[in-house]
Amino acid sequence: MANVLDLRRRIRSVRNTRQITKAMKMVSAAKLRRAQERAIAARPYAAMLASVLESLKRRADIYDPETGEVRHPLLLTRPEKKILLVVVSGDKGFAGAFNTNIFKAAANFMVENGEKQIDIEAIGRKGRDLFRRRYPAAQFAEKTEENQRPDRTRSSQIEVLSGPTAALEKINYDAIREVAEEIISLYTHEEIDAAYLVYNEFKSVIQQRVVVERVLPILSLTIHEVERAEEPTLEERERAAEAALSAGVSLYPHEAEAAQKQLEEETKNFGTAEVDYIYEQPPAEIFADVLPRYVTSQLYHATLESIAAEHAARMTAMDSATNNASDMIDSLTLTMNRVRQAAITKEIIEIVSGAAAI
Repeated sequence: MANVLDLRRRIRSVRNTRQITKAMKMVSAAKLRRAQERAIAARPYAAMLASVLESLKRRADIYDPETGEVRHPLLLTRPEKKILLVVVSGDKGFAGAFNTNIFKAAANFMVENGEKQIDIEAIGRKGRDLFRRRYPAAQFAEKTEENQRPDRTRSSQIEVLSGPTAALEKINYDAIREVAEEIISLYTHEEIDAAYLVYNEFKSVIQQRVVVERVLPILSLTIHEVERAEEPTLEERERAAEAALSAGVSLYPHEAEAAQKQLEEETKNFGTAEVDYIYEQPPAEIFADVLPRYVTSQLYHATLESIAAEHAARMTAMDSATNNASDMIDSLTLTMNRVRQAAITKEIIEIVSGAAAI
């Protein structure tokens, strides 16, 4: 059994660790508030953009009257033989099972589509490092002409594309737009047949889930094509609620929910209204120009929600670490008191025994 000095050193070490985890929890709580505000602020733009496209879709001739096929390439469906998987993960650890759940969902998706060619586009340092270790990078030849796409030599069934290297919190709309434009270019040139997005959907601190969502082809503008969703357990929700309450983070932003419901009603009425509008350009031309922005909006919104979910997961993990450290300090203190009491009792017995011998 350890002596009193060793136990005191260990208690001091655990106490220092508890101070660090408590500080990390408060930092994550502050970042969560800002990230939650950004995610909520981006929802009206995404909802109204989908409503505008839905309204244009009803007034534009998106189908060829002779062949019956869609005119816009992003609405065209074909058999899925080549798939692009966009994985949005975190940049740092100490977030519990946040990154692990995302990687597990991506791995399950790849197992289910094992007979298809899959390209991975990773957003976030954790996912980028993991997939680069597991799978080879895509190899492209140099461009021979300015407008010609580079030739590609595939060496594996699953390959990794070069995604954005900036930190996730520093990624802005322009960086996400470049990624979306590359995805759209791959789809329009028929280098991929579908694009899926894996991210952590954030609604509130206790309402978030890992989803696999179809991005391309666009089958519906108002309903997200969720292929798979993994809900958190009741224990995880309760732990997240305790961490949020102790950090002063609201579990249900009522004002945001009310604004969101009002926005949904307004966008629904706008998209289904029978009134016609005066367009400066033909509706079909506007629809073709705005539709790529819808893909960019989906990616940007998923990135913002993933950032908020990461901070929520880190806040919960650091709260659990702080509580575990407190429990360990109590247990070590009890053990130290017992050892010290045993040493004192032993000394008293030795003194009494010596006195009796005299």
